[in-house]
Amino acid sequence: MSIELHTNDGLVTITTDVIATIAGGTAVECYGIVGMASKSQIKDNISEILRKENYSKGIVVRQEDGKLHIDLYIIVSYGTKISEVAHNVQSQVKYTLSQSLGLEIDSVNIFIQGVRVEKE
Repeated sequence: MSIELHTNDGLVTITTDVIATIAGGTAVECYGIVGMASKSQIKDNISEILRKENYSKGIVVRQEDGKLHIDLYIIVSYGTKISEVAHNVQSQVKYTLSQSLGLEIDSVNIFIQGVRVEKE
């Protein structure tokens, strides 16, 4: 699936994998995030944190009624306030996608897949 933007210069097509990679990169930079998790851990048989090249396995990009929705499956750090971390991720992902791709995001849904203690 891809998103098409009509500009004065022509047509720009952005795949959902590009959107997922940018959203995942933005999310893991936020305070309190340990990493991304697979959206279907049983099917993918993945219980560990996803690497950068696999962010799209932890993100679902949907377009419904012309509006863009993003679902992020994340693992948070132990001892952080989960609601604050989720809110921060939502606002950062919306802002980054708006600035870098010019996309208007309708919703960013956060699914906490686990809590990890970071080793120092």
